[in-house]
Amino acid sequence: MNKGIEIARGKTKVLYEVPGQPAQLVVAQTDQISAGDGARRHVIAGKGRLAAQTTARVFRLLNLCGLPTHYLNGGEDDDDNEMVVRRCNMIPLEVVTRGVAAGSFVKRNPAAARGALLVPRVVEFFLKDDANHDPLIAPDQIIAQNLAAPHEVATMTELARLVFDILAHAWRRRDIMLVDLKVEFGRLASGENQGQLVIADVIDNDSWRIWPQGREDLMLDKQMYRNLESVDDEALANVKRAYERVAELVGSFPVMRPGMVAVIADSAAAIERVNEIAAALGQLGLPTVRHVANPATTPGYVLQLVQQIETTFARLAFVAVGDGDVLRTMLDASSSSPVLDGRLDPSQLAMQCAKMFGLEDTVLFGRTLLMQANARSSVIAADSSLQQQMQIPQGAVIG
Repeated sequence: MNKGIEIARGKTKVLYEVPGQPAQLVVAQTDQISAGDGARRHVIAGKGRLAAQTTARVFRLLNLCGLPTHYLNGGEDDDDNEMVVRRCNMIPLEVVTRGVAAGSFVKRNPAAARGALLVPRVVEFFLKDDANHDPLIAPDQIIAQNLAAPHEVATMTELARLVFDILAHAWRRRDIMLVDLKVEFGRLASGENQGQLVIADVIDNDSWRIWPQGREDLMLDKQMYRNLESVDDEALANVKRAYERVAELVGSFPVMRPGMVAVIADSAAAIERVNEIAAALGQLGLPTVRHVANPATTPGYVLQLVQQIETTFARLAFVAVGDGDVLRTMLDASSSSPVLDGRLDPSQLAMQCAKMFGLEDTVLFGRTLLMQANARSSVIAADSSLQQQMQIPQGAVIG
């Protein structure tokens, strides 16, 4: 990969400029592994390669889901342990989302049983300060110290939860529990979206706790290294095998499973409605096939369509568009796939289809979560705007 001068070096990675591209950086992962703020440190040959693969695959998944990240390309194939990212001004915080009580959370909250599920998710902020062991910092302290604005703290909290839920879904489909997750954020240093908050740094096997079958004794993450009483070649080889397995599993995270929505109208008069539904589905990345078939005048064609479509697509949902229930009832009686009522709002239909397919598709699951988060944000923004409009001007007389 074409690299310029080195501009920064951390415990496990090195940053380089990209010649002719001031808005981009190359991130190179090293073979270092450390714990205890660097008190324990070793080299595992090939770890940088595995870390780059894992990070690139996680960020590709997040990009596909529509989340804002700094990742552009690289990290796999012939890129060795390097990836290209958008240059950011990093916020000196680690944002940890916890779904299960473990690690320092249990030490700080002795009433919480180790391994207990945390509902809702707990989001904590830690100041990046190795000398003081990355102390916990409250949101109001973050704001008071001008590390981030109030709206940025809210955005980081929301995005951290979204990333956790997306990755938890991906791991859950592989019978592995995501216990907790650390992410970092930066502001884009230049370009059209300069200043935008994005998920940055790396997300690799050092960033989370993962327990196969929900069992801590089967862990596959960096905690294996932290827990070693003594470190020898065999112990490090065992850690590397876990990292190799994780990189391989994460490789399937960004892959969408093909699905199809068959939108069928009972008359030509409903074609415009069919196209509106298809457009809403397309916003979530769901493809459609569209037909007109009437159960009264062309019942045989309706049955033929159902058979043909079900033979063609393995993951399928039908949407019946018409004024009455006759078409929907016929499709429901002749198909083993879900049949939805096309009289519903198109965005609502799209969300229902996305939820169904999202059970087995992490990308679609993530897009659904993001759409719901955006809907919440729009309501909050509308309420804030209304409250500002209702504020009484200073000096106004109330009679």
